[in-house]
Amino acid sequence: QGIFVLGLPYALLHSGYSGLFLIVLAAALCCYTGKILIACLYEENEDGQLIRVRDTYEDIANACCKKLSPRLGGIVVNVTQVMELIMTCILYLVVSGNLLSHSFPYVPVTEKTWFVIAFVTLLPCVFIKTLKIVSKLSQICSLVHFIIIFVVMTYCLTRTHQWSWAKFKLSVEFEDFFVSIGVIIFSYTSQIFLPTLEGNMKNPGEFRCMLNWTHFFACVLKSTFALTAFLTWGEETKEVITDNLPLFLQTLVNLCLLTKALLSYPLPFFAATEIVCACISRGNYSNYSSPLFALGVRGSFLLLTLLMAMFIPHFALLMGLTGSVTGAAMTFLLPSLFHLKLNGKKLSFIEKCADISVFILGFLCSLAGIVCSMKGLLKVFG
Repeated sequence: QGIFVLGLPYALLHSGYSGLFLIVLAAALCCYTGKILIACLYEENEDGQLIRVRDTYEDIANACCKKLSPRLGGIVVNVTQVMELIMTCILYLVVSGNLLSHSFPYVPVTEKTWFVIAFVTLLPCVFIKTLKIVSKLSQICSLVHFIIIFVVMTYCLTRTHQWSWAKFKLSVEFEDFFVSIGVIIFSYTSQIFLPTLEGNMKNPGEFRCMLNWTHFFACVLKSTFALTAFLTWGEETKEVITDNLPLFLQTLVNLCLLTKALLSYPLPFFAATEIVCACISRGNYSNYSSPLFALGVRGSFLLLTLLMAMFIPHFALLMGLTGSVTGAAMTFLLPSLFHLKLNGKKLSFIEKCADISVFILGFLCSLAGIVCSMKGLLKVFG
């Protein structure tokens, strides 16, 4: 339940009743593709027992593309992963700048200046070398996130006398609808981490059950949060829902959100730079395996996120674009394609139809989401 859950009420504003259906459908599809992705890690031995022969998303991709090129699939997956992780970092920076400007409206500073201030506080990230520090920061993030959700939900429940189902649209604008799809997809993306998660479980046999329950509860929380927030503010729902809160609550929640956004940044940042450094060092070039080189990579990535945040400071549109490009690829397109490639001979007709349907649906949503998000960004920039 990342910080991007705060964009779901805005997605409902543009998708109406269909948005609630999409939140449920996305949960079901993401749960399914998570299962088939993990199935690609296993192969049957001579006794018919399933043996884990692959460890990562990259290994699966390389196995699928080994006839074309031994590393082609891994390169595609790594590029997509890095894109998604870096876009996530950019979104955290955008949120931080947005929150700072709303928390201190009387300070004569532009939003871009707030981006730079947030960037300065993140400079220590270039010195993070292990996940031990990142994990401690993530624990604090989880606690802060529950506080934020509790405050917003409690306020919404005190305004139930203002709720009206008439606020929901029956008809939706095509472009706004597909941007909403990207936002909803991005709020569920977790496939990048599933192979590692399943490999570290004490009992991997419980993975499918765990995936069912986590997606069920995620769906319930997302639907409840998005619905109560939208019913409270209706047409006035903003891109980041905390901007709708009254000033006395907004400042408190925004400061909590700012803390969460800044502390959440190191995880995707660390993961992205580790992938890049690992890929480069694989070439056995001694010059590229030095600590100084790793520091340069981290510094370059940090600067890249600042520049992107300053040029595209629109939270919902950027999230929709990210969800449509990398989120759809990693969540729908690649798992279904890899499953068909590696296990196609053993799949039943219904399973093959399910994979093909998920692939086509993911492709269409991704294509439409990209076009609509780009048009939205072009419109914003005149």
